[in-house]
Amino acid sequence: MLRRSLSRLCAGEEKRVGTRTVLVGHRPVADTEAYVAQKFCDNRIVSSKYTLWNFLPKNLFEQFRRIANFYFLIIFLVQVIVDTPTSPVTSGLPLFFVITVTAIKQGYEDWLRHRADNEVNKSNVFVVENAKQVRKESEKIKVGDIVEVKADETFPCDLIFLASSSPDGTCYVTTASLDGESNFKTHYAVRDTTVLCTDEAIDTLTATIECEQPQPDLYKFVGRIIIYGSNQEPVARSLGPENLLLKGATLKNTKKIYGVAVYTGMETKMALNYQGKSQKRSAVEKSINAFLIVYLCILLGKATVCTTLKYVWQSNPFNDEPWYNEKTKKERDTFKVLRMFTDFLSFMVLFNFIIPVSMYVTVEMQKFLGSFFISWDKEMYDEEIQEGALVNTSDLNEELGQVEYVFTDKTGTLTENSMEFIECCIDGHKYRDCMAEVDGFSQPDGPLKYYGKAEKSREELFLRALCLCHTVQIKEADQVDGLVAHPERKYTYISSSPDEIALVKGAEKYGFTFLGLENNFMKIRNQKNETEMYQLLHVLNFDPVRRRMSVIVRTSTGKLLLFCKGADSSIFPRVQQEEIQQTKVHVDRNAMDGYRTLCVAFKELTEKEYDRIDRQLNEAKMALQDREEKMAKVFDDTEADMHLIGATAVEDRLQEQLAETIEALHAAGMKVWVLTGDKMETAKSTCYACRLFQTSTELLELTARTVGESDRKEDRLHELLLEYHKKLIQDLPKNRGGLKRSWTLSQEYGLIIDGSTLSLILNPSQDSGSSNYKSIFLQICLKCTAVLCCRMAPLQKAQIVRMVKNTKGSPITLSIGDGANDVSMILEAHVGIGIKGKEGRQASRNSDYAVPKFKHLRKLLLAHGHLYYVRIAHLVQYFFYKNLCFILPQFLYQFFCGFSQQPLYDAAYLTMYNICFTSLPILAYSLLEQHISIDTLTSDPQLYMKVSDNAMLQWRPFLYWTFLGAFEGLVFFFGVYFLFQNSSLEDNGKLALDTRFWTWMNHFVIWGSLAFYVFFSFFWGGVIWPFLKQQRMYFVFAHMLTSVSTWLAIILLIFISLFPEILLIVLKNIKEKNHQAGPFDLPVLVSYKRIENGYVKAEDAVTNLAERYPLRIP
Repeated sequence: MLRRSLSRLCAGEEKRVGTRTVLVGHRPVADTEAYVAQKFCDNRIVSSKYTLWNFLPKNLFEQFRRIANFYFLIIFLVQVIVDTPTSPVTSGLPLFFVITVTAIKQGYEDWLRHRADNEVNKSNVFVVENAKQVRKESEKIKVGDIVEVKADETFPCDLIFLASSSPDGTCYVTTASLDGESNFKTHYAVRDTTVLCTDEAIDTLTATIECEQPQPDLYKFVGRIIIYGSNQEPVARSLGPENLLLKGATLKNTKKIYGVAVYTGMETKMALNYQGKSQKRSAVEKSINAFLIVYLCILLGKATVCTTLKYVWQSNPFNDEPWYNEKTKKERDTFKVLRMFTDFLSFMVLFNFIIPVSMYVTVEMQKFLGSFFISWDKEMYDEEIQEGALVNTSDLNEELGQVEYVFTDKTGTLTENSMEFIECCIDGHKYRDCMAEVDGFSQPDGPLKYYGKAEKSREELFLRALCLCHTVQIKEADQVDGLVAHPERKYTYISSSPDEIALVKGAEKYGFTFLGLENNFMKIRNQKNETEMYQLLHVLNFDPVRRRMSVIVRTSTGKLLLFCKGADSSIFPRVQQEEIQQTKVHVDRNAMDGYRTLCVAFKELTEKEYDRIDRQLNEAKMALQDREEKMAKVFDDTEADMHLIGATAVEDRLQEQLAETIEALHAAGMKVWVLTGDKMETAKSTCYACRLFQTSTELLELTARTVGESDRKEDRLHELLLEYHKKLIQDLPKNRGGLKRSWTLSQEYGLIIDGSTLSLILNPSQDSGSSNYKSIFLQICLKCTAVLCCRMAPLQKAQIVRMVKNTKGSPITLSIGDGANDVSMILEAHVGIGIKGKEGRQASRNSDYAVPKFKHLRKLLLAHGHLYYVRIAHLVQYFFYKNLCFILPQFLYQFFCGFSQQPLYDAAYLTMYNICFTSLPILAYSLLEQHISIDTLTSDPQLYMKVSDNAMLQWRPFLYWTFLGAFEGLVFFFGVYFLFQNSSLEDNGKLALDTRFWTWMNHFVIWGSLAFYVFFSFFWGGVIWPFLKQQRMYFVFAHMLTSVSTWLAIILLIFISLFPEILLIVLKNIKEKNHQAGPFDLPVLVSYKRIENGYVKAEDAVTNLAERYPLRIP
């Protein structure tokens, strides 16, 4: 009966599904209540991947999913099962080394996660049981426990806020570890439990909480609490996000709070938001896989050729069964096809070292160690926030050198997100100067024909609206971390939005001061130094869909007022149309000046209207299902038929060196697109200020203004798209060569599009026949030098990035932003960059790289990105080159041993070649090489284009390196096959020839590897090893080095093998000296590509650049 009566009270009860019921303090309710106990998870947090028992099988399974590892495992098994010419150790030991190193790395990372989990799970918390505090470990908290949290402590689970040490039942929280917001947020206790602020009092509470099942949205919570009194009817109160204290958040400026656990452990919102980032694969990985397939085909070809020629050779009976090696009966009776298959496998094993198994572990080490150079870069350290750059994903270092499209947010990314109140407009009159009284300087704005100022009552109404319509809180200055803006003021403002603080401070400049909220009464001090009290009845919170927020207050005289502030696009349709024009002129002008604008409106409510609104709001708040939709409908009905008072202008300053950074990115061949939620005029002026748009840029608009709001807007959009397509594509001559970066035309074009028009393009109506909108729009975008997308929702930002990312040629995209609304596009792009800004750290936490300021993007891409790409490209090509050079003599040797599968190298050299003789020099090169100085790369952005489009890992450079490996293998085999000399000497010589930035480490590993080779050869051949059946190399190396002819042969053959490289460099340097015009020389890189006129503007210095820095193409 009781439950049914509550069901009628609470909208949505009859259809709710997926809810949970929590007994506060585990105290059962009245006997009449039927309650089925529910099972909830414990409070343990598990972010680790492995356990002690599953680490080995799980890690091995994951590693052998990699093609190269699986291939070498098969080769190893073949060597064990089939009688092959080489020992299983030759492939087993390198494979074991790679698997072991990777397992240790992954195991260490998981151990760190285990340690972090234990720190959280074993931390002490206080739970109220039987009116006493009981100390428990965090992992032992259960759903329903009443937990006490003290100041500066972290909430151990998701709690419903019941009471606090503050008499008004509020507390202040920072959620920096969740969404990065460093500002204080105010949370409110349940109205009926605020007085229960002691252990004894809170233990008397009998209540149940009904709420939705766990879901990851940090800003959404729907529930209600039913409080049972001893002799009273149960009281139901709604619960929302303002009542929920999230695990991971920290209590600030409040002595203590009591809360009841509703979500624990892996069901907390923090745990549900923990998700591994989607695996992003770099272009280098794709090239490695393609090259592996080629070398696998070479391997199969070698094995096939040798198997075929072996049986051709053995077709002669004398060769098949010589007198000194007669076959056994078993060998004669073996099926010929089976013999051919086992011979094929034996040749595969013999030549399998052409596949570089150790390359993967070297690449991983290079990426991991190389990422520290970004973190250590002092020029990317910001003194203001005392932080530098952060690398969250080291797998994409080389992608930083391949970026073609940069998608950036505006507020907080291009601007400082440091708001300053500039001016306001009241009834069309501009107020700009700081005045003690409002009766100061005032001037008309726009084409108005009258002078003077607004009426006194209107001025005061406007300023009262600024003081009342917000969610700002006040704290004493000595209780708040950070600097106090005004030393003479004994308090400071706290808000999650810097805009709101700027507006409250702006009202203070004009004589109205907000004094805080106490017992639901807002206090302000007016110009006459009198304190005014307003009862706060309802707050209609801001949301990105409505783009406005409102408050309903009752004055001391009993008058009911609704104040509303928001974007002009959301306020103008809701006010009297005749009031708009005089304010719209002011708003448009401020937007053109680059200011952020908000409009302010109000309306007076009758008691009857308020009662209806109050009833509707309470009903909507009590709904467990579709609460947001019901609330939105009530908000929409309430915020109607208002009266416009005026508008505000707040300045968000541009970040330092912003224009120079964007110009450098343009010069490097990158397109910069701005994706923002701001209005078009504000964003456009910012684009001009940061030189994204030049004065000569012709702007093409696809906005609500150009498309129109009529029923024909889709037809009008189609006409505009065809017109712009004709102008940019059909009427312009095609660029020579069709190069991907040939986007800069003699006439520069910029495109502006807003969110509503983008929705028409991406989601056309079924009957519009506009399926080709998207392709035409994309062609237009790709031809523009810059694109501005304004009024964008977060999802639309991600759609734009995805659309460009999936175009023909798959250009590398980069997204950069600072707020939670930028996370979707950061995750969507190939490379995501987070700004450690004032909107929080959620963007930087979800990004691949985080930097303090936008200006650091220049060095990150032009210097670090360029060098990372060159280094890893050289590493990949070098691995394939040296293995081909090493194994080709083995293949040629078969022609001289009757294809008998006789190995050319001793098993020890086969095993040590990739692990010891040649691994460290290339690793050092790939970490330390600077073929061009960092200062040069940063100051000359056009050098970035020389490695664009994965230039150093295309088929032409790959074939060049393959030719070098084959040539040097031929030289060494035919020069020294009778000496059985190893080729690692020559490989390291090639690397020394390529190194341009010598450090002590390069010298140590290159010459040290050669010395180790010599030492190993003496050691291996100088001792009789008891575990070897035969000692093939006993004193061979030492005896060889006693011969002068051996020394001469080594020196001569190294010179002959490197001679083509030396000759090319000498000829190129002679040519450079004849044409050099620059103040410095740039080195010659084999795989650099030429810059053609089609890449950048003909009038730019590309031709001069090519003459100054001619680079060699094989």
